[in-house]
Amino acid sequence: MKWQWTALVLFSLTLLPAGLAMVTERLPRRLRARLEPVRARGAALLLIYATAPFNAVPRLAGASSDMTLMCTAAGGALAVAGALVLGVATLRAGRVS
Repeated sequence: MKWQWTALVLFSLTLLPAGLAMVTERLPRRLRARLEPVRARGAALLLIYATAPFNAVPRLAGASSDMTLMCTAAGGALAVAGALVLGVATLRAGRVS
């Protein structure tokens, strides 16, 4: 149980603020050039972040094993979607420059 809390807090303190800053395009100018397209990469970070709550919250709430398995699968799908969005954003940025 303590590992779920630890992971949820860690991801909430790192990926959530970074993803929100990127989606709203509130980045320092020196980072903006390296992280283009900023919004797409921010959306990818938020999708990857969403994996943590999907995995941790049902376990912390004491949900049934079927519900926990379903949420874990949904979290995995969100992580894969985030990785795909990040990959597409990176390829698109490479073709433009």
